Amino acid sequence: MTLRVVLADDQTLVRTGFRLIIDARDDLEVVGEAADGAEAVRLTHELAPDVVLMDVRMPVMDGVEATRRITRTGSPARVLVLTTWDVDAYVVAALRAGASGFLLKDIRPAELVDAIRGTARGDALLAPAALSRLLDRFLRTAPDPDQSRPADGLSGLSDREREVLTLIGQALSNTEIADRLGLAEATVKNHLTAVLRKLGLRDRVQAVVAAYDHGLVRPRRP
Repeated sequence: MTLRVVLADDQTLVRTGFRLIIDARDDLEVVGEAADGAEAVRLTHELAPDVVLMDVRMPVMDGVEATRRITRTGSPARVLVLTTWDVDAYVVAALRAGASGFLLKDIRPAELVDAIRGTARGDALLAPAALSRLLDRFLRTAPDPDQSRPADGLSGLSDREREVLTLIGQALSNTEIADRLGLAEATVKNHLTAVLRKLGLRDRVQAVVAAYDHGLVRPRRP
């Protein structure tokens, strides 16, 4: 099966470089290019790609708002944010908006291809530990109270589901959570599935962000 990709970046040279890398693979195809966020939203709706590579800083509509609009429509497309810096307000905002991960623009071609394939499969592009470190560093210096959500927003979760979400936010794997709680790993997976469904989250990356935003996990001191 060929994976369909939309490129969204206001720099033509960046889009051209990524297209050359992607189209050189038999299982990947660039089906559309957008020079701003509004066009990215439109093309995602019209072309139904598997993955959108989304620059965060674009005219008309930035990548954060474009990501938010794509995910809110229920589109199955996975969004990978493109950025120059790994600790960035835009990156954290995009993850909160529903992005499945982020890539630095100087990524190696093979790593870009692997990231697209893995994201399309639903794999976590960001290891939970790496995501936790990013959130720790960013939220320590730039907390966003307007986007934080109180813990009572988790009222639909059972006590066990809340416990699992907390441990996910602490970067534990399913195996580690199972050992910590004395559960079967399959049971942990079931709890995670329930958490994602009840909170309207797309993947494990979103669960880590939610654990921070709901106050279940606090940024660690450096």
